[in-house]
Amino acid sequence: MGMIFFKIALVAYFVSTVGYVSSLFVGRVKVAKLSMWVFSLAFALHTVCIVIQWTGVASIPSANIYGSLSFIAWAISGAYLAFQTKTKTRVLGAFVSPAILVMMIAASSGLMCGVSIPPALRGPWVIVHVLLLLTGGALFALACLAGAMYLLQDNLIKSKKVSGFSRMFPSLRDLDRINHICIVWGFPLLTFGIIAGSIWAWTVWGSSWYWDPKQIFTAVSWVIYAILVHQRIVIGWSGRKAAVLSIVAFAGLLFAFIGVNVFFVTIHNF
Repeated sequence: MGMIFFKIALVAYFVSTVGYVSSLFVGRVKVAKLSMWVFSLAFALHTVCIVIQWTGVASIPSANIYGSLSFIAWAISGAYLAFQTKTKTRVLGAFVSPAILVMMIAASSGLMCGVSIPPALRGPWVIVHVLLLLTGGALFALACLAGAMYLLQDNLIKSKKVSGFSRMFPSLRDLDRINHICIVWGFPLLTFGIIAGSIWAWTVWGSSWYWDPKQIFTAVSWVIYAILVHQRIVIGWSGRKAAVLSIVAFAGLLFAFIGVNVFFVTIHNF
């Protein structure tokens, strides 16, 4: 049943992606508004799938890479829709929706709602660890997308290439605001997620640090985000500097999440 909702949500995400991208070329905000409603429907259907996953016996929606991608896509979708109530950033969907679609397609290649997990990965600490890290990662992904659109819009303005295409873009202020809020909220989630993982590792393996490649690259990403949060809040960074560093930091986090499993041997084979 869960996969039925997942497949319908995937189709809805595809339709919204086509609509969002088309809105840029036809120069019609109404197309973006309609796409937002389709995107909202996709999120609602996706939510039903996530709930079904959670109600499965001995299963969590992130027991493997496919479930994790699905959960991150869902969290990004929810965060983006929440920002819609405060900012005029409908056209940002032209960046967000394609990213969601790619993750959903990747997740569909191996996702099965209700994945069985081994005993070592059960318990409250692992659930807290996974949920906090993935939710924080989703906020960082949205910050990265907002940062990328900020740089594109800023370059167009500085080069005086503002056209009907670029006039539909969200304001630099709104994009920077989204970047700031996502970074500020995502960092404590990442921090507490790492702490929860350390507690869980201690109870299961007797040690919270193994110099595992995933631990190392995650720690490096945490340091970069800590610098970014410090520079934004204490120093007052905003605009291009913050946008560039948020993209760099997310690239590091993405490598820790996916790249490490490809290039290194890690105990995080889940």
